[in-house]
Amino acid sequence: MHYRTLGRTGIKVSPYALGAMMFGAGGNPDHEDSIKIIHRALDAGINFVDTADRYSGGESEEIVGKALKGRRDDVILATKVNGPMSDDPNQRGNSRRWIMTEVENSLRRLQTDHIDLYQIHRPDPDTDIEETLSALSDLIHSGKVRAIGSSTMPASDIVEAQWVAERRGLERFRTEQPPYSILNRGIETEVLPVAQRYGMGTLVWSPLAKGMLTGRIRKGQQTDLRRAAIFTSFSDERRLDAVEQIIPLAHEAGLPMTHLAMAFAIAHPGVTSAIIGPRTMDQLDDLLAGVDVTLTDEILNRIDEIVPPGTDVGTPDQSAYVPPAVQRSSLRRRPVDERAAA
Repeated sequence: MHYRTLGRTGIKVSPYALGAMMFGAGGNPDHEDSIKIIHRALDAGINFVDTADRYSGGESEEIVGKALKGRRDDVILATKVNGPMSDDPNQRGNSRRWIMTEVENSLRRLQTDHIDLYQIHRPDPDTDIEETLSALSDLIHSGKVRAIGSSTMPASDIVEAQWVAERRGLERFRTEQPPYSILNRGIETEVLPVAQRYGMGTLVWSPLAKGMLTGRIRKGQQTDLRRAAIFTSFSDERRLDAVEQIIPLAHEAGLPMTHLAMAFAIAHPGVTSAIIGPRTMDQLDDLLAGVDVTLTDEILNRIDEIVPPGTDVGTPDQSAYVPPAVQRSSLRRRPVDERAAA
């Protein structure tokens, strides 16, 4: 396994990061089996593990904590905060109050005294970014957190956070975690270039487009992929058409679709690591079998023809962050009596 530097932190991480979202009730409820999967990934050379407090209500962090006993010093451990952990409106978001409380909960569940990368899972329009960065800075100074990062932030928010950190003398985001795959290339336009400009590492999620790039989703065919019944993007005609063009390309290249998709994600110079999220050992072994794959310029050019650089295909990923200005109609529509020009 080759290793890359996480932005300008000096931390060396594997190009594949093990995502722990599928460990726990939301995926694989068998703790022992999940721990074996984590150990298999570590034995293969993956040294970057990413989880979050809200994955299976904290159960994912608990599993990761048990798996890392005796191996903690060999792993770059990342987790996240923001998502709701109860019905209490204050047990979520990016306020100092919640961050300071929840980091202690994560440390307890992970059975560690420090987190290598603590990330803001989603932007929080209700909280001043200075409030968030101030709390995170205190965690770094206390030794509980080594580096901080953001996730799914629009490019403008990334720039604002960097400027606030500089003006206020606060610690700055060292990483960004956006969605990225052959079907979701929108971050190539601004997010990746901005991250590169500020020397940020980039840890991309959903490189298999939630499973659409596994070969298990075909146009006009039934699938056993459970999430296909949940996410509308799986029935989007434009995405399905793109998949039908990618399948023969992978065949011509002599590659499984999963290997093509992963190799594409880590080929971009702005991408440090791509998150794999196996639920079973077979899924992990399939992905690990592709670590040596290198895509030629010819193959990458063919992908560009199917999905142009900087574009997302069809329906946006439902897990991605949607800014309030787009989500709330009241922010993009003037009152009725003010809409006319005369």
